[in-house]
Amino acid sequence: MDIRLKKYSHSMATKLIVFMIMLACFSGVMQSIAHLVSVNDGDVGIVFEDNYFFSESYVRESESLISDLTRLLGEYKNEANVLKGETIDKDELRMEEQNLFSDYQYESKSYNPNLSETENYEKFKVDYADKIAQIKDQMIKRDLKEYHYLLNNIKEVKDPLYYVSDGVNVYTNSTMKEKEQFKAYPSYMVFEGYKREIYPKEVEENKQLNWITMQMDELGSENHAIYVAFSKEFLDSKISEWKENKVNATKGFYRLLGFSAGFILSLFYLALVSGRKSFKDEELRLHAVDKLYIDLNILLCIGLITFWVILLDLLELPHNIKWVIPITIPFSAAFFALILSMVRHFKNRTFFKHSLIYQIIKGLIQFVRNVYDSGNVGVKTVMIVIGYPLLIALTFFMFPITIGIAAWFALKKVKAFKAIKDGVERIKNGDIHHSIEIDGKGEFVSLAANINSITDGLKNAVDNELKSERLKTELITNVSHDIRTPLTSIITYVDLLKKEKDLSKIAEYTEVLDQKSKRLKLLTDDLFEAAKASSGNIPVQLEKIDIVSLITQGLGEVSEKIEELDLEFRFNHSNDKVYVTADGKLLWRSIENVLSNIFKYALKGSRVYINIEDLGNEILLTFKNISAYELNISADELMERFKRGDESRSSQGSGLGLSIAKSLIDIQKGTFMIQIDGDLFKSIISMPKHSSE
Repeated sequence: MDIRLKKYSHSMATKLIVFMIMLACFSGVMQSIAHLVSVNDGDVGIVFEDNYFFSESYVRESESLISDLTRLLGEYKNEANVLKGETIDKDELRMEEQNLFSDYQYESKSYNPNLSETENYEKFKVDYADKIAQIKDQMIKRDLKEYHYLLNNIKEVKDPLYYVSDGVNVYTNSTMKEKEQFKAYPSYMVFEGYKREIYPKEVEENKQLNWITMQMDELGSENHAIYVAFSKEFLDSKISEWKENKVNATKGFYRLLGFSAGFILSLFYLALVSGRKSFKDEELRLHAVDKLYIDLNILLCIGLITFWVILLDLLELPHNIKWVIPITIPFSAAFFALILSMVRHFKNRTFFKHSLIYQIIKGLIQFVRNVYDSGNVGVKTVMIVIGYPLLIALTFFMFPITIGIAAWFALKKVKAFKAIKDGVERIKNGDIHHSIEIDGKGEFVSLAANINSITDGLKNAVDNELKSERLKTELITNVSHDIRTPLTSIITYVDLLKKEKDLSKIAEYTEVLDQKSKRLKLLTDDLFEAAKASSGNIPVQLEKIDIVSLITQGLGEVSEKIEELDLEFRFNHSNDKVYVTADGKLLWRSIENVLSNIFKYALKGSRVYINIEDLGNEILLTFKNISAYELNISADELMERFKRGDESRSSQGSGLGLSIAKSLIDIQKGTFMIQIDGDLFKSIISMPKHSSE
């Protein structure tokens, strides 16, 4: 027993030592980063620079100066140029004028809406001349202030030496004017127009040189000349400073790598062994700090980081690097102790389960489940009344949450009851299409479902009745419309015949009357046949019918019509004889109506497919054709009385053909349906197969 305790104590001591090493390494990492930021203005790249002329420091010595010089030379020229307003941004001035013009449109009485925009703008420029001048003066003052700021900047520069000129304006801090004089120095930059000479040549390979060359390219005029020279004394001091910074930065960089490696290794080791005595130990042991909930742990970590960052910011780093370690160690100790606690919970697979939010949700769900599983509404009510005060007592520290959840639960049940009450009231008042919608489970949901099932049956009965009434109304309306047209023509031409003396006209009117009377007879016959078919008062004599022979014979009878419309019929069937149980006359009448529909609406010159399939107990007869009209209505609508595929009703059919066919097939114990796929129209007849027994 003593040996095991000693071994366990030694293991804890090892972890403590590694933990302290990790804290030391982390503090060292933070201090190294602060040190690198303080060296050479945060230019960490100095560690990898081999030569001062390859460095960012060399370019930085002249980049700011050249930027000011190029702006003076390219943008401002001189003070007189600025005072004349030549430096004003035209687009900015135009925008300011547009803003003034907008004010002029809405505020000035001088604006005349009868004038054109151009005329009003010219009038505006006269009326608002003072305000426009004030804007120009403000912009000139702003540019003049910037000009003097740049001028003061370059006047303060003693080294490097510079000379810039555009042929008129000159800015310099030396008496030298010729580029050869500048080229006598140990390092120089000479820019004339688009040409450049830089010495020493190593500078050309400096990756940061484009900071300067880009500004020169923007200047771009051949008259521009910029000479910059670095004296030996200036270079020697800068090179010495660069070397010193490089040594310090290199030491800091290697120190950062060393501390980072130590920190990563120690943190990785602690993450592996945390909660275990050894790598092979499968049993995980939690510590006192692990009792803290995960979500509270995360909030503490965020708070520690925030407070630590605020303290470091108050130190105004990198001026007070010495304070980084004393501040970092206590914060990092608390932070990583919390992090390792979360690691242990993750390894123990309790990362989410040990959160306060999870525990609250789990408790509430269990409570609700127990209430719902307890029995009827009365028992549930009693349990809620007893259980809620207990829940409040157990969770007094989160009373607002529990009271909120209870209020939500009660409100949900009240809403469910009110939804059922209002729904029953609406159904009672005649709104049989109303459905009571309640989410979740329980008695209220079951009650709502039962009420909905009652209304569904009532709704179906009413819908069927309404559909029947609608069809009757449409039938009367459509019959009246279709019969009125030829009847009106007959009445009109009879009146004309009474007054006409010309025999040729009388013959013409008689021909029209003959056509209209035949049309009226066709409509009347179809209407009579549709009424008989839909009522089922047609004698049916079911017998054995060879449907292949029936269709073949029928197609022969209408061959002239097929040739006239240039249609190509393809008749496909597996056997020479296919027998169905049907009434031959009624079946052919149905097929004839389908063919008549094809002749009226099929695209001329297209193919028509007739397929016969044996499905075992029934025979499927399918007619497929391409419609000449755009089928902009549904298949259900086409099956209704007096509906045509062309909504314009320009064809001579009665619109009853498909309806008659369906009724005739129905009374023969078959089925008839149509399908529309784009411009493809399919009529499908299914008939009982004749049994040989």
